[in-house]
Amino acid sequence: AQAGLLWSKRQFFLVSAGIGMALFVLGLLTGGGLIVDATLGLAGSFGLPRWLLSYLKKRREAKFLNAFPDAVDIIVRGVKAGLPLLDCLKMITLEAPEPVKSEFRAIVETQAIGMPLGEAVGKLYEHMPVPEANFFGIVISIQQRAGGNLAEALGNLSRVLRDRKKMKAKIQAMSQEAKASAGIIG
Repeated sequence: AQAGLLWSKRQFFLVSAGIGMALFVLGLLTGGGLIVDATLGLAGSFGLPRWLLSYLKKRREAKFLNAFPDAVDIIVRGVKAGLPLLDCLKMITLEAPEPVKSEFRAIVETQAIGMPLGEAVGKLYEHMPVPEANFFGIVISIQQRAGGNLAEALGNLSRVLRDRKKMKAKIQAMSQEAKASAGIIG
């Protein structure tokens, strides 16, 4: 679910076994030897599907983190304009790009069946295990219990999210610069 796939665990294991068998048979057809074929089959069963799942999860998290500060800004502007928080969340389900849209739709649907909004937003971290989602859940939960200026708290959160995004980009640029320098020198 965190990778954005609608597969069950059973389907994942069946696909993993299928990939492993296919690579084992491919190894047999190429005549690489039984040990090599078995290793290829095990890598296909356990390594490749899990790597692909991890890749899809990280890609979905990156898309979420890219669009999440904008979603928080939509909430801030809506709350400042006098809209209830739930209406702001519904607006995000209509306008945001896909990973954010589906996660906020899950929040709205969970809240619609009777779960308090603070708990529904807290479950966002279970579906999207990134610190930014946890921060958002904590801010909404505290605001629901204690009250206060939600627009200011979420505005600060949005600023922190954007600063974290800038810092990650800066770190990546600096590490790429060091790698390029090492490549030129070496």
